Amino acid sequence: MPNDLTRRHFLGGTAVATVACRSEEQEVTSESLPAGVLPVRPLGRTGESPSILAMGCGSRLSMYEDEEQGVEALNLALDLGITYLDTAQSYGGGNSETWVGMVMAERRDQVFLATKVRVRDYDETLRATETSLQRLQTDRIDLLHVHSLGDEDDLDAIEAGSLRAIQELRDEGVCRFIGITSHTYPDVLATALQRHDFDCTQMALNAAKQGRSRNAREAVATPPQDSFEAVALPIAIEKNMGVLAMKATGQETLVGEGSGKSDIARLLRYVWSLPSVTAAVVGMPSLDFLRENAAVARNFKPMPAGEMEEYSKAMSDANKHVLDRHFEAHLDV
Repeated sequence: MPNDLTRRHFLGGTAVATVACRSEEQEVTSESLPAGVLPVRPLGRTGESPSILAMGCGSRLSMYEDEEQGVEALNLALDLGITYLDTAQSYGGGNSETWVGMVMAERRDQVFLATKVRVRDYDETLRATETSLQRLQTDRIDLLHVHSLGDEDDLDAIEAGSLRAIQELRDEGVCRFIGITSHTYPDVLATALQRHDFDCTQMALNAAKQGRSRNAREAVATPPQDSFEAVALPIAIEKNMGVLAMKATGQETLVGEGSGKSDIARLLRYVWSLPSVTAAVVGMPSLDFLRENAAVARNFKPMPAGEMEEYSKAMSDANKHVLDRHFEAHLDV
């Protein structure tokens, strides 16, 4: 595996601690969880409670050298207690769904399965989703997202085509729930969530306060108020949507030693401590990363509010402007 993603002090001294499980009020010690089980949380109003750690099957899954290694990683994820797999029609040119499908053929009932549709046209959305079902070797998708919402024009295109298609697919039972994802323009995502009946949403949430709203796109410095956490997350909470966090590590740009960097355990702990976040969707391009992240999830302890504020200020001051610039031009494949 590539060594440029090496994470020193990954576990950062996480000890056996309490974990949030099924509700924020109900807590158990990690010692009481059976082997191969991770803490879970309710996914909004869906009635589902997946693991707080989800496996992202995008570019990081593509880092496995071949199909055999990718499938091995997916099986290990399930063995470690991860019950949420996040893929997309565009990931790896379709290879991600194909690899996930090889696992679904044997272990479908163990997984809350999410995929995403990138096209915006109504008919293309229906055709692409039929292809997804074939690749995934299943007759049902738990959650179908509109993939990577961009600016206002993109929302217009979604509303004119793919949104109506996924709503019909939900009505027909092809997918159980529908959602929308974004790692740019939290103000546009907030508008989409306010206007429409999504069951879930997936957004960029990290300690560096990622997000670049309309009123800050040309600013030299982007304040933390222009973030998914501040702008879009409250709408999702108000409407009791299932909330999935992505980019918790800023695709590893936030991970490291020294000023403005952090260990992965603390980055994940921050995201899991945000209100109403069910799971962090994390790309894990090695079996060691899978094992380490599962250990972090198993030993999760909520971060106190004061610590969250202090930690996030330091991380956003050091990283937010560069992170927002990077992801504004990032293609999620």
